Amino acid sequence: MPELPDLQVFSRNLEKTLAGKTLQKVTVHNAKKLNVSAAALQKTLKDQKLKKVHRVGKELHFDFDSGDVLALHLMLRGQLHLFEKKNTHKHTIIELLFDDDTGLAMTDGFGQATPTLNPEEREAIDALSPKMTAAFLKEQLSKTKGNIKNLLLDQHIIRGIGNAYADEILWDAGISPFSSSQKIPEPKIKALAKSIKDVLHKAEKEILKTHPDIISGEVRDFMDIHNPKKTHSPSGATIQHKAVGGRKTYYTEEQELFD
Repeated sequence: MPELPDLQVFSRNLEKTLAGKTLQKVTVHNAKKLNVSAAALQKTLKDQKLKKVHRVGKELHFDFDSGDVLALHLMLRGQLHLFEKKNTHKHTIIELLFDDDTGLAMTDGFGQATPTLNPEEREAIDALSPKMTAAFLKEQLSKTKGNIKNLLLDQHIIRGIGNAYADEILWDAGISPFSSSQKIPEPKIKALAKSIKDVLHKAEKEILKTHPDIISGEVRDFMDIHNPKKTHSPSGATIQHKAVGGRKTYYTEEQELFD
């Protein structure tokens, strides 16, 4: 699943390619996840100019000049593809065709990728928001009985962090993913707040450096911990992994466990 740094790069490249163009046609191939009818979506967005593309949490938002927004959530297996004039990609969920015959298709063989017209604003803050502070984390941790990794993954609290980057952030902060949220001391909470921003910004730069034009997929080969090709962390500790709740957690014994 693409995570926050991937989506940051996707949005940058899609805006560079599509912003300023007028949407001529919306074709919905799979409407089971769409929150309005296909006809309503077409009526709302047709002939509107695309102003910008940006990331919100784990979604890509396409902002049009009337104020309408089309949100695309790639879910686990969704892919984005640019095309000229005609879309030939299989398993298309939705396709957008602009006035210069440039098109964008979102595909998903599992049919889970989700388009949403004018999504509701959510209360959860974004992982890169200025509001993501040690004080915010301290308040949330005090109210959470589960482990720290589950809190980082909870999109109702913090939007944008997924499984792989939760592992990277916790390693960077020196906190075991199995630590009790309520037991983490204040100095480590401050370290965690800093690691969230540092790890995500660094990852975006790494992706841009090696895959500057990417609009789909995920880049993981530079990761320090959540990386099946590596056996040791940058500090030399053995990388371990454990499957919990259907997802794999990567960690080392050098990360402090607070329980």
